[in-house]
Parts: sequence; structure tokens; C-alpha cells
Amino acid sequence: MQPVEARSWITVDDAYAGQLAEKARLIAEHRDRVIQSLPQAKDALSELLTFVLADIALRPDFAMEGVGVRCPDGRLVIPDTHDPLGTLAQLVQEDMCLLQKIGDEHVLTAGLLCFPAAWTLSEKIGRRLTGIHVPVKVYDDNIARRVQRLFDGVQPGRALWRANYLRYDDPALFQPYTEAQRRKVGTDASPYERSERQTVLRLPGTGAVLFAIHTTVVSRVTD
Repeated sequence: MQPVEARSWITVDDAYAGQLAEKARLIAEHRDRVIQSLPQAKDALSELLTFVLADIALRPDFAMEGVGVRCPDGRLVIPDTHDPLGTLAQLVQEDMCLLQKIGDEHVLTAGLLCFPAAWTLSEKIGRRLTGIHVPVKVYDDNIARRVQRLFDGVQPGRALWRANYLRYDDPALFQPYTEAQRRKVGTDASPYERSERQTVLRLPGTGAVLFAIHTTVVSRVTD
């Protein structure tokens, strides 16, 4: 885990326009598969939208125009406070999962997941961290305790990030595999590389933890 520099947790790269267009398509065709929330997430979702809007207002690649936001690809987005996740899907490349402490563990209470790396939002919503990671063989009790300590300890204004790296045979961003139907693991010969920049930050008002995921997929360069 590495500290995140101020206002750098949101990433805008050369895939911005394409990824935002793909999010729009997925929401139009499969909204209930990529956006879900529980009633207890209402206040945290409202805070999340306000938090993101305040952050991008200070960035040079976005511009605030009246009540709207001019995005890096030229679109004007009018935020809808009644649809925080739907609005965020129009603004940033990141997928966003909100987790709230219920009992001894954090629970996934809301999610915008257009680019799942072999998992399904409907299967994970409402689960605790340990339940979310059930099919991950290396997610043992020791790792579970360390992850829970991370979620407990992350402080407002001190976001953290990490990255993963996987080989894929399929370049599609939307790969919602289930626990019963697992993705075939890529090999050294797989033609695509997929990486997630995963950011963990705490919302200062509600105390909810945001797990933000920026996905990059590239074709491998071969001789």
C-alpha cells in the first residue's frame, strides 16, 4: 500500500472517453447488474458524490460550468443528487464500492461496478469482507485480519492505493463471473494484461470507506 498524493486518486488517461462510453452502455442495458445499493448506504452515497465533485472541481482536466461539470472528453454532466452512482459513472473511470462498518467487519453496502475482474456485484452486495473474498484461496485468516485493520485504520485525507496485475485471454472490461463459474486464469501466453489501481479512502462525514478501482487493459507487445 502506498499513500495517495492530494487529488490524484482519480485517474484520467487515454482510455477515458472509451471507458465512460462503455459505462453508459452498460448502465443503459444492464443497470441492475452494475449499480446496486442497500438502504443504509443512502447518506454515504450522498457524501461520496459531494466528495468527488469537490475533488474534480480542483482538477485542470474538469471544469465547473454553472450546475454542470465539463468532462475531459467534452461532455457536460449535470449531477443528479437522487442518483449518486449513476452520476459518478458519467464523470470518472473508477468503479466505486462503498463499505460500512457493521459489527466487527466492513460490509459492501453500495457499488458501481461496470468493470468487474471476474466477480459479480449482486453476489457480493451485503456481504462482509470475509464473505466477499470467499473464493480467493490466499485470503486466509491472517490476510483477513490485515485487511480489516486497513479498513479500520485508514484516515480521512490520507488515502492509500495498491495495484494488481493479471493476464487475460479476453480484453472485455465487463467480466462478471460468479463464484460457481470462475474465470479461466490467464497464462504467460495470454494476449492481454489487466491491472487495477485500487484506492482506499475514508469519507470524513459518514466514516464509510470507499474502495475505488481504475482498470487498465492493454494488448501485450510480442516479438
